[in-house]
Amino acid sequence: MASTADIKNGVVLSIDGQLWSVVEFQHVKPGKGGAFVRTKLKNVVTGKVVDRTYNAGAKVDIQNIDRRDFTYLYNDGEGFVFMDQTDYDQLTMSAEQVGDAKNFLLENQPVTIALHDGNPLYIDLPASVILEITYTEPGLQGDRSSAGTKPATVETGYEIQVPLFLETGTKVKVDTRTGDYLGREK
Repeated sequence: MASTADIKNGVVLSIDGQLWSVVEFQHVKPGKGGAFVRTKLKNVVTGKVVDRTYNAGAKVDIQNIDRRDFTYLYNDGEGFVFMDQTDYDQLTMSAEQVGDAKNFLLENQPVTIALHDGNPLYIDLPASVILEITYTEPGLQGDRSSAGTKPATVETGYEIQVPLFLETGTKVKVDTRTGDYLGREK
């Protein structure tokens, strides 16, 4: 068991059987009373964020999370298959575990997977990925009724909003956190 002095950003705590990642922490020493640690925690599975306060010196259960590099291979219909880049072992994750990351996964794409006791928790994608537009309506010159954007489907099947001048076959950079169009790729 560790104490609150060991809390840092990115550390994973086990609270009531669930894993919580420390997003922010602050050691507070008021003029009156004992010191305490104020934390903002994010559930590693659900993404829920909560604030929690601990007395200074309180015991906390810090968990060891292993982040390893994998390569996305394919979706076999039942799950997403990844290959460990160090020992070439394959790992299958369900669609629920992959979550919204499935909208940005391309075959042979490197990803980082967080593991706890050999069980996958979540996928860390790069901040942006380059995807090709597979279908979009032709943009009409002077059509500004839709604020200059139109829907476009990228090669993963995900639909994003892009400027009117983009055409099918254009490669675009997409933000993996929000799904927003960031620009054309040359």
